[in-house]
Amino acid sequence: MKSVSRRNFVRNSAAAAIAAPSIIPSHVLGKDAPSNKITVGFIGTGGHGTGWNLPAYLSNDDARILVTCDADEGRANHAKRIVDQNYGNKDCGTTRDFREVLERKDIDAVMISTPDHWHTLISVMAMRAGKDVQCEKPTLTIDEGKLLTDTVRKHKKVFQTSTEDRAVPVYHRMAELVRNGRIGKLERIEVILPKQPNGPGDPTPQPVPKGFDYDMWLGPAPQAPYTKDRVLFHFRWISDYSGGIICDWGTHLFDTAQWGNDTERSGPVEIEGTGNRWEGGLYDTVKDYDVTYRYANGVTMTCKPGNPSIKFIGSKGWVGNTGWRAPLQASSKEILESKIGPGETRLFTNPKGEHRNFLDCVKSRKDPYFPVDIGHRVSTVCHLANIAIDRGVKLKWDPEKEVFLGDDKANEMCRIRPGRGEWKLV
Repeated sequence: MKSVSRRNFVRNSAAAAIAAPSIIPSHVLGKDAPSNKITVGFIGTGGHGTGWNLPAYLSNDDARILVTCDADEGRANHAKRIVDQNYGNKDCGTTRDFREVLERKDIDAVMISTPDHWHTLISVMAMRAGKDVQCEKPTLTIDEGKLLTDTVRKHKKVFQTSTEDRAVPVYHRMAELVRNGRIGKLERIEVILPKQPNGPGDPTPQPVPKGFDYDMWLGPAPQAPYTKDRVLFHFRWISDYSGGIICDWGTHLFDTAQWGNDTERSGPVEIEGTGNRWEGGLYDTVKDYDVTYRYANGVTMTCKPGNPSIKFIGSKGWVGNTGWRAPLQASSKEILESKIGPGETRLFTNPKGEHRNFLDCVKSRKDPYFPVDIGHRVSTVCHLANIAIDRGVKLKWDPEKEVFLGDDKANEMCRIRPGRGEWKLV
């Protein structure tokens, strides 16, 4: 990272890095010591941050939230009130600048629930400042994911790609049945993602609401006028901040697909797709899509819009479901009721979810169930779809080198974006 000008962050991070070998992390001190708890800073306290991630951390007694951070002062204060009410005090701090969270030496880990364009930048800065990280999905580009993975491994930090899918029984069960050959040789995977909500978004500039640090919200993204259709959940439909519906939902169902296909640390070798983007308004991400992937093992995966579903089809039957978290379905009762026996493949999960799994791994220093490299590969599958649609040609992908073969324009679409002002990833 360069040009991040906050003097204290640079000074304190450097000091922490020099002193790191002699510091005992607070989460490994004596059992009865107050610092025995894993101390957490919350960065991003919008709907998902307070509606999903905050309650999960508050329900785990070995975690302690010390500060809430959001570019919107009102949202940060709302999260603080929830934390203080839970703990019965007024101790939780607030800030609109995440660097103040990273400066704190009493913070062990951060939970990042920001828009996508901030995910990698804040995660990398957090790990360089000595923090373990749980971060919402996905990355913004393929090369961002490479950098994120390298940073986790270089600094030996625990990183959880934050989705619940691997703890959802129906998806875990589905992947285990496929991996253990219950449908025979896997031949095809059919993934259906939702249709994007209505657009095209109103680009008319509006006054920035009081208490909202809009420049901080934009961060590394290009300068753009404030409008209510640019922020909150709407950011997902603007390519400066997100990869659209495919990156939002694909990170869920493509993960189950890659898990069942035993390609979670690899990816397809060929992609082609058709579709179009929103035009005439603020939104510009992919609207309609029909994408086909081919893997080196002969498996074909398709992706179309509709009711979010997944289906694995093999030489001896199929297994899947229709609808998000819907009951398991199969081509036969025998497959549906099959037991995974001793000596067969058992896929790592934690039924208590991604937050509990992350906290356990902060203590054990092991990888969580959705580690950085697997999360990066799933985000890559999403990005490959968007790139294939934009290029309009069949693309060949080398999943080992993580480059397109013979297509410089497609490779350029993988790059880390330049960043605005002081916010740059290097």
